[in-house]
Amino acid sequence: MMRNKSRNIKTIFKIMNLNKIDISQNKELKLDCGEILSQCNVAFMTYGNLNKEKSNAILICHALTGDQYCAEINPISKKPGWWSNLVGSGKVIDTKKYFVICSNVIGGCNGSTGPSSINPETNKVYNLDFPVITIFDMVKAQVRLIDFLGIEKLFAVIGGSMGGMQALVWGALYQNKVNAIIPIATSYRHSAQNIAFHEIGRQAIMADPNWQMGKYNQLKKKPNRGLSVARMVAHITYLSEFGLQKKFGRNLQFSKSFSYDFNIDFQIESYLKHQGNSFVNRFDANSYLYITKAMDYFDLSSKKGGLSNLFKDNKSNFCFFTFTSDWLFPTSETKRIIKSLNSSNANVSFVEIKTDKGHDAFLLKEPEFHKILGGFLDGLEKNVLA
Repeated sequence: MMRNKSRNIKTIFKIMNLNKIDISQNKELKLDCGEILSQCNVAFMTYGNLNKEKSNAILICHALTGDQYCAEINPISKKPGWWSNLVGSGKVIDTKKYFVICSNVIGGCNGSTGPSSINPETNKVYNLDFPVITIFDMVKAQVRLIDFLGIEKLFAVIGGSMGGMQALVWGALYQNKVNAIIPIATSYRHSAQNIAFHEIGRQAIMADPNWQMGKYNQLKKKPNRGLSVARMVAHITYLSEFGLQKKFGRNLQFSKSFSYDFNIDFQIESYLKHQGNSFVNRFDANSYLYITKAMDYFDLSSKKGGLSNLFKDNKSNFCFFTFTSDWLFPTSETKRIIKSLNSSNANVSFVEIKTDKGHDAFLLKEPEFHKILGGFLDGLEKNVLA
């Protein structure tokens, strides 16, 4: 039975209809805030097959509003997975070679335990009774998932933005469980500016009358207006000034002259409104509060006396990617952690990709990024899977 599981663990998941596990079955999950989750589900997807040696597994960590559906077709939205241009058969992260795992973070709203889940102690929705979580808590849950899958050491952990934060935690605190860490468009800690943008989003949600102190699930209405504004604000930070000007400029949306009222005049206004309206159909407002707070709390240098001590004697391979027009997580942030890794004699590669696509460039078809990432994985494959 174990041999079959090693050869095609994905087939067994299909037979068992297994895409969610309770990682707290054998041991409760203790959170950084001091509270405990006695029941903690992690929803996940797998792509490709695990080899006999269980050495070809790649964990992909999603960003703030992502989910476990990184490839193929999202069964809920019926749209391509959020990284389907990079992950799949014959693609850079080739599912003919690699066993790809992607899980929804705890605190999320796509099957993993979060504020919209049922509290087993009350049999009611958690809402704001759900404990505050951290990026470190998210990774603790992922570690248990990987243990459940029987994988002793991952081939690589890859993630962009908040996913990159998770990848860094794997590299710093679980280095014996992973061969390579690939953080993309991220930082070792959230900056004051980023915290400020998140707080605007949270305040927009909480100011919506339908939020009802987080208990909106009891009503037919949700705080969609507040969540929409939060998304609009955040989406601006994912783009670049040059990219916005190039795509929209001051172009008008519906006419050749101003309306002289407060309806939409400019194309950029229409675009942001569309982003906000489409977002509320796929994301939960309380999850947005919890996950943004987790990002704000993130500071890897707070562990083990600072970054230099954290990466001492680290044997993992690191490959960092940044983008020239990313002002949310600028290259200067990544260079600080690279300096600490270099001082620890770690194996580090770093590439800055020239683009005008801003922070979201890591999600788009950036040929140079894809080419270099593919080259790094190929080189790693020769050393690890040979």
